[in-house]
Amino acid sequence: MRKITAIEPQKKNPRRVNVYLDGDFAFGLARFTAAWLTAGQELGEEKIAALQAEDAREVTYQKALHFLSYRPRSSQEVRQNLLKKGCDEALVEETVGRLQKADLLNDASFAQAWVENRSAFRPRSKSALRMELRRKGLEEDVIGSVLDRDVDEEALAYAAARKQARRYAGLEWPDFRQKLGGFLARRGFSYTILAPVVSEVWKEFQTADAGSTFDKEE
Repeated sequence: MRKITAIEPQKKNPRRVNVYLDGDFAFGLARFTAAWLTAGQELGEEKIAALQAEDAREVTYQKALHFLSYRPRSSQEVRQNLLKKGCDEALVEETVGRLQKADLLNDASFAQAWVENRSAFRPRSKSALRMELRRKGLEEDVIGSVLDRDVDEEALAYAAARKQARRYAGLEWPDFRQKLGGFLARRGFSYTILAPVVSEVWKEFQTADAGSTFDKEE
């Protein structure tokens, strides 16, 4: 048995304490984990190991919460971030499960938020969205359920074209069609989607004389 001789707040991190056993520094703990400890208390090696294991679990969890505080993340993003920080693989999986159970980590909600954000600010095709969500580590069934339910490709192509077409408003139809069509193609839209959208936006953005040019080319 070893006796706790002091419990002192850490200077650089007041949410943690240093535990001294028999007069010597032994280990650090989160305040939450050390809450029930008092000077003079005796600890066996088994209890010490349990405290350190609980502390490692709490440290991993707090790192995950900090990572999530900036923006929504996928489960795989959290997993990769914790492993990159050197966290134990078993504790990482336990932490991911704990976050999912508390609904602090939800891949379906993440996918929906990602698609909504893209649709509002940088519209792109289903195939482009699918590729992005795959890179975030989402499962195919989660991706499919969100894309099939929430994505109208024609509407997205039109929204993207309307924003971009202002840059090409002074061009003749052939150049307008090439530039705007190329832009939409780079966003992942197929020709069958982008072609009618380009024509529609052209009609909206051109003067009556430019519209005549369009009719002639068509």
